[in-house]
Amino acid sequence: MNLAHPESLLFWNTLIFLILLFLLGKYAWKPIMGAVKQREESINKALESAEEARAQMANLKADNERLLAEARAERDAMLKEAREIKDKIVAEAKEEAGREGEKLIKQAKQVIESEKKVALAQLKDQVASLSIQMAQKVMKNELSDEKRQTALINDYLKSVTLN
Repeated sequence: MNLAHPESLLFWNTLIFLILLFLLGKYAWKPIMGAVKQREESINKALESAEEARAQMANLKADNERLLAEARAERDAMLKEAREIKDKIVAEAKEEAGREGEKLIKQAKQVIESEKKVALAQLKDQVASLSIQMAQKVMKNELSDEKRQTALINDYLKSVTLN
């Protein structure tokens, strides 16, 4: 066999290539393909996990926005309720103050009225006392003289009519 000949070289190269291809196919191709397949599956799993994580993040974001909206709505409701309670308390306080004011005014009017009655009664007593004192003085003057007494009695008797 002459190895220097190009046809024989081609034959041996082809034979070695086919043997190498057979050996690689039998012993190396399956493990390499298995490793590639395993790597492909792990990449696909990683992509699926990333997609699931993205979906979960989107869900969490939506949940957070919903919770934030609910919290805002609850805060607004609480503020509205607090304003209503404040307004109610203020209105009740004004109403109570008005009632108390009216009550105090009524009591003051009653006190003024009773003091006015007492003052009028005292004034009447003083006027009656002064009138009696004046009448006593006038009667003393009138009755000090006997002629005047007789004239006064006659005037009274004339003014009184007998039935």
